[in-house]
Amino acid sequence: MRKPLTRRGALLAGLALCANNAMAQAAPDLAPTGTLRAVINLGNPILARQDAQTGAPVGVSVDLARALAERLQVPLQLMPVTSAGQSVELVTQEQADVGFFAIDPVRGQGIAFTAAYVQIEGSYLVRQDSPLRSNDDVDRAAHRVVVGKGSAYDLFLTRELKQAQLVRAPTSPEVVSFFMAGGYDVAAGVKQQLESDARQTPGVRLLPGRFMVIEQAMGLPKSRSANAHEQLRRFVRDMKAQGFVAAALQRHRIEGATLAP
Repeated sequence: MRKPLTRRGALLAGLALCANNAMAQAAPDLAPTGTLRAVINLGNPILARQDAQTGAPVGVSVDLARALAERLQVPLQLMPVTSAGQSVELVTQEQADVGFFAIDPVRGQGIAFTAAYVQIEGSYLVRQDSPLRSNDDVDRAAHRVVVGKGSAYDLFLTRELKQAQLVRAPTSPEVVSFFMAGGYDVAAGVKQQLESDARQTPGVRLLPGRFMVIEQAMGLPKSRSANAHEQLRRFVRDMKAQGFVAAALQRHRIEGATLAP
């Protein structure tokens, strides 16, 4: 026999119902075609990847997209891409309704971000015999640093590096192979991705520490209504507060990312 709800439990249940009703009413703004079109960047393996058996996208961002569609009470269309730049383009041009991005002021010109839901570290990788020993050694005129085109660290390092030259690989997963083939000095990227690549690439090592913390958020076209922006921000707050994001990180066995405060 189910126990009756306590007064506090009833209040929380009532608040959750009101929130879900408000979200469902926002469906025309968040999903104007009647289907939630969520772009999924497979170039960031911490948040999304292809299932080895089915080939379907899986990961934290996919789980969040499904949860959002359920709250909106609309069908979900996943739109997998291979780079952050493609995600930005689709959402900015309103060909997708939501996406999952590293927060950056350049992207913010066309995309409205929620608060961050996870934080990811950005690191440098060099050859084993490189004279570089710390992150502070990287920004020198003679150094060429490989980044994934349009990635968060591309945008960040474009602003921050004053002397080193940036070289752009087509996508983030190609950074290390591009770095090795071109004889460049440094590869920059998500720490977990670089650690994985280093295990498969003899003669390389990561520099200690991190050069940036990447704050990952959800985003939607800036042109959408104020209500759409608020409902998406509230959704992300709820997913963090209710333990959904932390559980997804654990379920997908993600290392190198932490729940954002």
